[in-house]
Amino acid sequence: MVSDASQSNAAAPVPPRKRVRDPEARRAAILAAARSVFAERGYAKATIREIAQRAGVTHGLVVMHFSSKEQLFLAAVPGTRDLADSVRGDAEGLAERVARAYVARMESADSADPFVALVRSAAGDQEAAKALLRAMREESIAAYGTVLTGPDVALRVDLLGAHLIGVTFSRYVLADGPIAAMSADDLARYLTMTLDGILSGSAGTTPASS
Repeated sequence: MVSDASQSNAAAPVPPRKRVRDPEARRAAILAAARSVFAERGYAKATIREIAQRAGVTHGLVVMHFSSKEQLFLAAVPGTRDLADSVRGDAEGLAERVARAYVARMESADSADPFVALVRSAAGDQEAAKALLRAMREESIAAYGTVLTGPDVALRVDLLGAHLIGVTFSRYVLADGPIAAMSADDLARYLTMTLDGILSGSAGTTPASS
C-alpha cells in the first residue's frame, strides 16, 4: 500500500526551469540597436521605445541599463565613449592626445557622432540638444578630472567642448572655409596649440581691474 506521503510526492508538480538571463548579451543587443536607430533617424528623432523594440527587450530594461537616451547615445557611439582612452596619460601631452583622437575619429565619423549630432539637433530640437550637451559635459568633466587639477577644471573642459563644437560645425557640418580645407595633420597640429592653451589655463586669464 502506498502511503499518503508517497502519493503527495508523486503528485507534486515539477518546478519550472529558471530562465537563463544574460545581462551582457542584452546590453550588447541594446547598444547594437541604438547604433542602428541613431544612424538612421539621428539623435533627436530616435526614441528609446524603438531601440527597445529592435533589440527585443522592454523599454524599462533599456532605462534600467542606461537611465536616459543621452546616456545610451554616449555609450553606443564613438566619441565620449572613447574619451577616457585619449585623456589617459600625463597632463603634458594631453592636448595633443585629445586633438589627434578627435581628428582621427571625425575624419571617418558619420551623423551619429556626438559632436555632429549635437550641432544638427540644435537646429531642430534645442531641448534635445541641451540634454545631450549636459550629458557630454558631465562625461568630459569626469574624464578630464583624472588628469587636470584646479578650481576651474569644469570651465576649461566646457571651453574645450565649445571649441570642438565650433570646429565640428565649420569642417564637418558646413564643410566650408579654411578649417574645412585643412589637411587632417594640419588640423591636429593647430588644435593641439589651441587646446593646450585651454587645458593649461593659459589661453585666458582674469583681466586685471582697471
